Amino acid sequence: GREEDKTGKPFVGPAGQLLDKMFQAIGFKRFSENNSMYITNVIPWRPPQNRSPTEDEINLLKPFLMKHIDLIKPEIIVLMGNTPCQALLGESGITKLRGRWKNFLDYPILPMFHPAYLLRNPIAKKETWQDLKMLKKRLGGNL
Repeated sequence: GREEDKTGKPFVGPAGQLLDKMFQAIGFKRFSENNSMYITNVIPWRPPQNRSPTEDEINLLKPFLMKHIDLIKPEIIVLMGNTPCQALLGESGITKLRGRWKNFLDYPILPMFHPAYLLRNPIAKKETWQDLKMLKKRLGGNL
């Protein structure tokens, strides 16, 4: 979004604030030594007219995303919305994908609704809370 383009950082606008609250609710936060999370985007800028990235754009920048994963070596990868699901899983349809564990390069993957979607469709927050509880349990914790 616009705020991300201005700052050069992912998830800093209203969707980012909601994302932070979602993960804080299960004990995680950005830039923390313990229980930290690392956030990146499939495409590091907003496509024109804020449209979804094309398959060519995703494929062009996928090596950079793969390098992030290689460097960070995350315990779990959470895919927020259709674009990352398409990039890493080759699948779209977040409504059917969310809440079901997948695998990618031996990493457990949990697709979830994008926080921008939740801002537009607050009713979906109930399902997202279930996903967050599933994530917390997989990481060895209870709420």
